[in-house]
Formats: sequence, structure tokens, C-alpha cells
Amino acid sequence: MKFDNHGILKMAPIDYSANRVKAENPIKIQDLSFRDGHQSLFATRGRTEDMIPLAEQMDEIGFHAMETWGGATFDTMHRYLGEDPWERLRILKKYMPKTPFFMLLRGQNVVGYRNYADDVVENFVQRACDNGVDIFRCFDALNDYRNFETAAKVVKQNKMHFQGTICYTLTEPRMGGKIYNLEYYVNKAKELIDFGVDSICIKDMAGLIAPYDIYNLIVELKKITDIPLNLHTHFTSGMGDLAIFKAIEAGVDIVDTCMSPYAYRTSHAAIEPLVISLLGTNRDTGFDIQKLSKISAQMEEIIPKYKHLANNPKYSIIDTDVILHQTPGGMLSNLVNQLKAMDSLDKLDDVFRMLPKVRKDLGQIPLVTPTSQIVGVQTVNNVLFDSYEGEYSRITQEVKDLCYGLYGKTTKPINEELRKKALKDYPRGEQHIECRPGSILEPEMNAVKEKSDGLAKDIDDELILALYPVTGKRFLKWKYGLEDKPKDVIPKTLEDVKKESDLIAKALAGELTAGKKSNGQMHEMEVIVDGEKFNVAIPNAKGSVRPARKKKEGKESKGKNTDEKAVLSPIPGMIVEYKKKNGDKVKEGEVVVVLEAMKMMNNFEANRDGVLSGINYDSGDSVAKNDVLFVID
Repeated sequence: MKFDNHGILKMAPIDYSANRVKAENPIKIQDLSFRDGHQSLFATRGRTEDMIPLAEQMDEIGFHAMETWGGATFDTMHRYLGEDPWERLRILKKYMPKTPFFMLLRGQNVVGYRNYADDVVENFVQRACDNGVDIFRCFDALNDYRNFETAAKVVKQNKMHFQGTICYTLTEPRMGGKIYNLEYYVNKAKELIDFGVDSICIKDMAGLIAPYDIYNLIVELKKITDIPLNLHTHFTSGMGDLAIFKAIEAGVDIVDTCMSPYAYRTSHAAIEPLVISLLGTNRDTGFDIQKLSKISAQMEEIIPKYKHLANNPKYSIIDTDVILHQTPGGMLSNLVNQLKAMDSLDKLDDVFRMLPKVRKDLGQIPLVTPTSQIVGVQTVNNVLFDSYEGEYSRITQEVKDLCYGLYGKTTKPINEELRKKALKDYPRGEQHIECRPGSILEPEMNAVKEKSDGLAKDIDDELILALYPVTGKRFLKWKYGLEDKPKDVIPKTLEDVKKESDLIAKALAGELTAGKKSNGQMHEMEVIVDGEKFNVAIPNAKGSVRPARKKKEGKESKGKNTDEKAVLSPIPGMIVEYKKKNGDKVKEGEVVVVLEAMKMMNNFEANRDGVLSGINYDSGDSVAKNDVLFVID
């Protein structure tokens, strides 16, 4: 039988054996299970202890590289898991010595949500090299490659691999239109070639790339460079597998996948079907499907620990709406969580309607961390707090920084009216900059060391504090036994999962002892599992509305106040710092407190002249909506 070629893909005799002859042009596979897989599906809550039993087997597969670090791992590990991010690198390197490690680095953002000073970037990248990172996938949320310069210099000095990234985004359902078209992406690739990158990654964070669009893009890029090309796409829209296959036919060198338990939904295509599909072609992976199947089965045993974190509101495993609203999965979950916390989930459609307008005002920037959070949080603020469209009554600190130029050059110019409003009384000046942001940022590391209160024992600890001053300090107290880890940081065991499953099974079977309390919507009951008694609340058959969540009051039970002199928090969040203290005199417009909400900073200012009182929170404390932040007499 004579077979047609599919692009560069050619047919060959099928050999199912594990030790089959190597293909003529095998596709290289990078695995994301230990980073972007669980970040996409389980809010980055995967723990090192659950990776160790799989690590040695993963090391034997033959992956081109494995993503083990970067992205949100640094944040969630120290903030929610009580784990040292640096330690994970060292541990996994011990168990996987053969497979190169790669990380996702946000350029001058490092692994945070703002641009940091050059000395922070230099120290961080050096320590990442020292601790085991071999390949640095570096991206900038604005595709402004000036923000790569400092990181790339250190990577090259250490003779590691520097992969430059093009963030793929759209304003239309398909590639094209006046902004994000084929010409735009080819020109961005030319910039990376001139920069001197070792490989180029097309990073499709929302799963927007269509099969024939990636085919055409790879074909055009292959005309201008021999630098290896890497496709990274999510499965969100359902086009992930299709896009990967067309990219392989077009000649892409590397693709990213996950092990099947960590694949699909807002994650990535699975490796197993790809291995089978490419058998009998010149692009065969060479992987042993039996080994992959064995690892996947072991992963399935571990994953129940994380099912409570899965966000699966739909029966469908794809979300075709992402092609229309173009919101990456992480950004979407942030928007939903923020609106839930503010009892305003009914406003989600208004947020989707407003989002394109805010994105346009901010220069039609790509939607990827941190710009996705910047656009998303500002849109929520506009929907909830503005009296008319375009008012921007509550502008986040990050939007002000973006308007000043601290994130770099936006794709299109920022709305001048918005920029003027955002930069009114901006501390660095009301005229925005056009130079590389890192050029004007003052060194930070010496100040971090001085303010560490003796908590930082080495440079790795100092970097945690530099990137996350508030939560980093709390983590170091846990790390060195100065404070106990809260219960929600302690890892869940499979035994815990079994007890919960048994409890649910008994509840569904009606094997419960009714208690006396009922609020009309929920009925309190008692259940005994393995001799242990649990109190549970079960919805009444007629109950249709969930009871309102109790909001935590401020310290000393002074969290709520309807006094007009009190400034209330309009959003739930975490206190970063108070710029003033009780008894201080303030002028109208002075910043009193900085609040972090959805990882964005919000300044709250004095609304009149007077003397401060009513401050009952410390740095790191959580506040609920309508808690009193301060009072002005």
C-alpha cells in the first residue's frame, strides 16, 4: 500500500516493541505533570511527597525534559503547602538525575507578580541553576523581550539552555485580525532569534491555537530558522490534540504533554495516545507504552488526595467558550473565586462583557500571568464599584505600574485618559517611562536582608522574602519552628480521603443519626465511621439556597462597623502592610493600608483629614468584605 505524506510526517512499518528502531525524526516530548499539570487541574497543590514515588520511573521514560518548577509552584508551595520550593528541586534532582529539568520563568517577574530589581533576578536565576534547573523557559507577559536580558545573561554564564517564549493570544476566534496575526508572531520569533535564544516556545496558555493556524505558523518559522521550536498548548478549548498533531506534521521539534491522569480539561494533551498514534511514522516518540501505563496507574492511586481542589463545574471536559472570551483557565478560576468571595458571582457575565474593554484600554495585552490577573481583577473592580462604564474608580497598584511602564511596552498604546488617571500622584512621577523597566528599579536584596528579622538563614531564604515579603516571612517561621503550621497546610493522607468517602457513602445510604439543629436549608447529622463520630450538615430536600458563609470578624471583634468615619474593606484579602498607625494624623488621599486580593495590591487611602484609630490588623492577617480597615476621627 502506498501512503501519502502528511507534511513532513511519513509512514513507516509499525513496530510495537519497546526496543524498536529509533525513528528518523522523533518528536521530542516534554512532560508537565509535576508542574503545569497539577497547576492546571489542582491549583498547583501537588506535594513533593507524592512525586517522589513516581520520579525514578519517570526518569526512565526518555523525556526530552521534565517541568518540575516555576510558574505558580514557588508561590503555592510556601503559601499553602508549607514546603520549601528550593528543597523540591534538590529532592527531585536526586531521584531524576538523567532527565533535564526545565522551569517556567516570568522574565523580570521571576516567579512573582511584578517586575523585580536586577539583583533579585540575578540571584534567583543563579540559585535555580545551582539547585538543578537545566532549561529556562522564559516568557514576558507583554512579549517585551527587554525583560529577558538580565535572566538570559545569568543562564548563559552558567552554560544552561535559554528558551525564549512567544505568548500566544488573540482578539478574534482565530489567528488574524489587525493585531495578533501571522506577521506578528513571525516578527516576534525574529526578535528572539536576534536575541540569541537556544530554542523558541510558542506558549498557548488558554488553548486558543487552532490546528491549521499552528501548522501555518510552524511552516513559516521553519523558513527563517533552524532553532528548535517547541509547542506548549492547553486542552481547554478541545483543540490541544489536534494542534499538536498539525504542529508535528509541520515539523515542530518539541511538544509538551502530561501523563493522562494529569491531562485534559484546562491542562494539556496526554502522552499515551500520542505514543500509539505516532507508531509507524518517522516521528515515533520511541516511548514504551507499558511503562507509561504503569506510572499512570500509580498516579491514579495518589490523585484522590487532590480531588477536592478540582474545579469541574461542567460535565464536559472542554470549554468552547474560551475561544470566545479567551480567558485562560487560571484567570477564569481567579475571577470566579474573587466574585464568590464578594458574594457577587451573579456578576460573572458582566465581567466577561467588560473584560475586552478593559483589555483594550490597557493596550490589548496578552492574557497570561501576571497580566491576566491585572486585567481580570481590574475588570471585577470596574463591574462592582464603578457608577458608569470607564470610570475606573478603584485602580489596582498593578494597573498603575503597568500604565507607568513598569511591566514594559504594551502591544498597543494604553488609553491616555486611563493612564492620566492612574498616574495621578504616582510616587515615581506622572510621566510614564519607555525604557527597560529593570533599568530604573532600585536594588532590593540588601534591604531584604536587613528586614528579615533574622529569619533568613541563607540566600534561598532571602529570595523567598524578596519575592513574597508577607507570606514568605510566615513560611520561614513555619520552616524554623517559630510558629506551628495551620491545619489547612498539613497534607491530606489517603486514609483521610477514605474516611471522607466512607462518610459520603453512609450519608447517601441514609445511615445517619439526625441531630436537633436545622436552619431550614441544612440539617445537622451525626455519622460514625470506623468508630469515630463526625458532625455533618446535609441539605434539606426542600432547601434550594446555600446558607450565607459566616464572615470572620476583625481582631478583638471589631471587624464590622457602620460608622461613616470607618473605611471598610470592599473586598476580602490579606493585609500586606499599614503605612500608618493608630494615633497618626493623615491627610485626605494618603495611603493608609495595602491589601492583597487575588495576588493584586490595592491601596486604601484616607477619605478625609484626621487622626487614625480602629486599626486592629497586622501584616499577614486576612480580612473579609466590610471589615473595618481604619477609622478617621
